[in-house]
Amino acid sequence: MPAEPGTVRPGGRTARVRAAVLRAAGDVLAEQGFDGLDLADVARRAEVGKTTVYRRWGSVTGLVADLLADMAEQSSPREETGSVLGDLRANAALVRRTLADPRQGALFRAVIAAATCDERTAGALRRFYEVRVAEWAPCVEQGVARGELPAGTDAEAVVRAVSAPLYYQLLTTGVVPDAPAAERAARAAHAAAVAGAYVT
Repeated sequence: MPAEPGTVRPGGRTARVRAAVLRAAGDVLAEQGFDGLDLADVARRAEVGKTTVYRRWGSVTGLVADLLADMAEQSSPREETGSVLGDLRANAALVRRTLADPRQGALFRAVIAAATCDERTAGALRRFYEVRVAEWAPCVEQGVARGELPAGTDAEAVVRAVSAPLYYQLLTTGVVPDAPAAERAARAAHAAAVAGAYVT
């Protein structure tokens, strides 16, 4: 059974084509939003054949799904500072930097908006966050092992609790979270975790 368009990871020569197309798609999303994303325009920007883009990704949602998969793969690895609070602060700072970035912030807003009305985009966005949360969850698990947090703490829930208020601020007010907001988010998640709020 053939793979669904946008799910095959090309290698070798074709990796350059994929990189160019995904970069162009990200630029369009950041500039014009999901509604402005057109495969022919992406092909023109990437300087590749239109048929190549249609054959490989098949649809706008297939292209966005691959873009999100690539972003998850390329995201910065977790930082380990030696304490749960330090690690959560590093995570919050990374989320804040991403949302403050003119291109990345606009791109995330466009994809999140599209995910509310397109199930394939929503699924791709969920997979993106599953990868990122799983990347940072060991920081919490190590904190449990060190005795900083109660046994049974849901590591992924703690990681999500760090970024949730930062995304909420951006999406509901349009204001990019600043460094103090990131610090508050990390400290709030840490305090709740220490108090056992995330024990399952």
